[in-house]
Amino acid sequence: MRTIGTAGHVDHGKSTLVQALTGIHPDRLKEEREREMTIDLGFAWMTLPGADGGPDEEIGIVDVPGHRDFIENMLAGVGGIDAVLFVVAADEGIMPQTREHLAILNILQVQGGVVALTKIDLVEDPGWLDLIEEDLHTAFQDTILADAPIVRVSARTRLGIDDLRSALRDCLANRAPQADIGRPRLPVDRIFTMAGFGTVVTGTLTDGHLQLGDEVEILPRGLRGRVRGLQTHKQKESLAVPGSRTAVNISGITVEEIQRGDVVCHPGSYRPTRLLDVHFSLLEDVSQPIKHNTSVKFFTGAAEVVARLRLLGAEELKPGDAGWLQLELNEPVTVVRGDRYILRRPSPGETLGGGVIIDPTPKGRHKRFAQAALERLEALHQGTPEDILMQAMVALGAAPVRDVLARSTLQKDIAEQALKKLLEESLILTLEGADAPQITPETHVISRSYWEQLRERTRQAVDHHHQSFPLRPGIPREELKSRLKNMPAFTPRLFNTLLSSLSAANEIEEKRALVMRCGHQIQFTPQQQLRVDTLLKRFAAAPFAPPSAKECAAEIGDDLLDALVDLEMLVSVGQDVVFQRADYERLVNDIRRLLEARGTLSAAEVRDHFNTSRKYVLALLEHLDAIGVTQRVGDVRRLRA
Repeated sequence: MRTIGTAGHVDHGKSTLVQALTGIHPDRLKEEREREMTIDLGFAWMTLPGADGGPDEEIGIVDVPGHRDFIENMLAGVGGIDAVLFVVAADEGIMPQTREHLAILNILQVQGGVVALTKIDLVEDPGWLDLIEEDLHTAFQDTILADAPIVRVSARTRLGIDDLRSALRDCLANRAPQADIGRPRLPVDRIFTMAGFGTVVTGTLTDGHLQLGDEVEILPRGLRGRVRGLQTHKQKESLAVPGSRTAVNISGITVEEIQRGDVVCHPGSYRPTRLLDVHFSLLEDVSQPIKHNTSVKFFTGAAEVVARLRLLGAEELKPGDAGWLQLELNEPVTVVRGDRYILRRPSPGETLGGGVIIDPTPKGRHKRFAQAALERLEALHQGTPEDILMQAMVALGAAPVRDVLARSTLQKDIAEQALKKLLEESLILTLEGADAPQITPETHVISRSYWEQLRERTRQAVDHHHQSFPLRPGIPREELKSRLKNMPAFTPRLFNTLLSSLSAANEIEEKRALVMRCGHQIQFTPQQQLRVDTLLKRFAAAPFAPPSAKECAAEIGDDLLDALVDLEMLVSVGQDVVFQRADYERLVNDIRRLLEARGTLSAAEVRDHFNTSRKYVLALLEHLDAIGVTQRVGDVRRLRA
């Protein structure tokens, strides 16, 4: 699943072109349609024909505002896109926001796209279109659109629309799908309420998938909820994949508790931060240099936060310069190393530049001209050992330390130091737990995010079983293992450690090879209780010749009968013989007492003592033999030593 974003100057026809391509007008607000100007983000989707006879592909489109007053809304929509549909009107050519949008796309390193030269129906002179294209080729030199095809189109007459679809298909044809590293992030760009469903958020999903029933955390607020529903392009889904435009219906959280820029993720997989080390490039056409302690607006994903920049290693940066910054944010954001960002001057509004986040969680404020700090940032810019090791860990799921170190391809001492740091920060855990005496090559480790995912899937499986089978005490241990076996690197050892962890946390318990939630109890409905009471009266009327299991099942049903046995209200002693618990205990105690007094008992003697039939006696005695109470010797029983 891929997503493209529009870009370009106001009134160059982005929204109209999206409607011509998809049949969906992306402007959602009444004010936008009345003014015929996009103010906030709009969304649409379409199906592109498969390249070289391959399958068709549905892609999402994020339509952004072109007016300079809404540039910050534009920034919330272009994070996470796979390519850009860059729109330039043929009757106007390159305009101020054309250049600003192009600069933003360059900073974000959006991987290419297609240029749509729109409104060609308004131009009578073909030579004019040739001149505009020459201007575009010149403007796009040394940018992400240097090799982008330029397609002449008219949304009004639909001339060139099919060519534009083909160009978009070719642009995406060789792009690998976004990676699923098991740590989903959904930067929230829209929040609303649906009647009967509650809170819904939308965004472009990255780094992992979301599934119905997943527990999620809203960062940086630390709120917890659960995925109640998923949609992609207004189609219900049970699984949302990276790169897709995703709507998530979240239970347990209100719309007032969330805002644009928050991130939906799995609990424990990310940590918000208010201090960032970044590499920064100042645009060549900015109005003035930037200095230490400048106040700026910071944009990443869908987030917008006021920040103060600390300039490292220099007194100022001049237009076109690059350098190191430490950003102190007024509010926390949720980012990872490698995320792209944009800085803008608050007033007068101006895009300054941007770059890449190098360290999302530095230990503290750096001395501005400390050489060691600058050298560390330079090294981090090339990739940290911790990042490389974590990627190896994510790929393996759970594995011995020796396998993780080998996969990382790092030098042994560097890899061991990185592993130590990740263990100290609890980003990697040992299956032996915190009390492991020493980390050895054989020690099994697991990433914290995957561990939390396993714990949540286990809880979900147990809860689902309780909901599906309310008359059963728990899910069989082997059935639970089978439900989890498709998880990466899932082994019996990992399964046992998982259950021990959840049991120690008083979240589950195990009884007789069954796994259940702590405190779970079978609850009968009033109708079921009435049927049970009626059956138990029959047992009370004939305690030593009760109704058979078949008769019980015919009267109350197999599920209720199994529940009574599981609750130990009834005891099964043979294929078709059951006794009420108190009567069974009396039978066993009397037989023990008789054997202690007489030494041996025949089946006939037991039958006569309880005034019952041979059917019940034989089933009971064979049961007592099997559980080690009695021992058969010829035609009599004696107590087993």
